[in-house]
Amino acid sequence: MITTNTTLQELFDAAVLSLKDVLPDEEFIVKDLFRGFEWNRIPRGDRTKLGSMFLAFAGKEGADLLETLGKTPQNQQIYRKK
Repeated sequence: MITTNTTLQELFDAAVLSLKDVLPDEEFIVKDLFRGFEWNRIPRGDRTKLGSMFLAFAGKEGADLLETLGKTPQNQQIYRKK
């Protein structure tokens, strides 16, 4: 369960685990990998750090699985599952 005390590593692990539910060629932002009320429990600063961690993952370990696209008007990175 995601709470305000969930560590960044636990949040990152949960985001990566959620990728199994994303279909190939589907576009998403990191926020989409969490249910709405879970995302709202994550402090804003941790959301930003989580986004940076996920972008680094997409560029390295997840490069075969993810493609980085542009950004939303809210400056959120858009991804596509390969």
